[in-house]
Amino acid sequence: MSADDTPQSQAAVEVSGLGAKIGKRWILRGLDLEVKRGETLAVIGGSGGGKSLMLRHLIGLNEPDEGSVDVLGVRIEHLDQSRMRQLSRRWGVLFQQGALFSSLPVFDNIAFPMRELRRDGLDMPEAMIDDLVSLKLAAVGLDPEVGNQMPDALSGGMVKRVALARALALDPELLFLDEPTAGLDPASATDFHRLYEHLHKDMGLSGLIVTHDRSTLASVADRVAILDEGRILTVGTLDEVRRVSHPFIERFFAADTASGAQET
Repeated sequence: MSADDTPQSQAAVEVSGLGAKIGKRWILRGLDLEVKRGETLAVIGGSGGGKSLMLRHLIGLNEPDEGSVDVLGVRIEHLDQSRMRQLSRRWGVLFQQGALFSSLPVFDNIAFPMRELRRDGLDMPEAMIDDLVSLKLAAVGLDPEVGNQMPDALSGGMVKRVALARALALDPELLFLDEPTAGLDPASATDFHRLYEHLHKDMGLSGLIVTHDRSTLASVADRVAILDEGRILTVGTLDEVRRVSHPFIERFFAADTASGAQET
């Protein structure tokens, strides 16, 4: 391990003063955020408010214009490609809509991260990959036969499960999930929440979830962070953030308040 890779923090994710521009316009500015080891933190915010851009910085796809990002104790900005690949094996990403490779069957989608290890000389025999893909399918509640199907033959809920299996391919310590229940019906979303909670506890995962889904907040989030005007406005339990007086928070939870009033 080089000096640059020496762990700086016991947090799973630690962001300090993150600033990011598109052109001359600041989208994120002065953003501070921490994901504690073993917790699930959900980030909510308005459309176009920078949630996806923030996530791109956390997984090393973008370099900050200001500030710093530490993931799993390693400062990630300016890491060279080799060290970034090594670090990124320790986290998994579930992209919005699953982002499966449409030309590959389910098996090859899940095997893809394992085969990518060959780029760094860490060859895995195909027999081992076969066994591991079957284990990952089982972990997300899918039969081995699903591995032969193409993504376009899957239901929305199955796509999310396959995408989660791929995110878990290298047994990560940390998961990033971008709108994991988007496009799912309520029953499928509930199934996904239960699956995530089971895996979270069983594997001791840390998790950061970007979401608009209030049921996700209630079901799986230990804490909730509100992203507004390019920075984190507040962080706390769901009950704590709901009590914060702010226009965005009041609008976001207005449907819950109205529903509660109707049921009274």
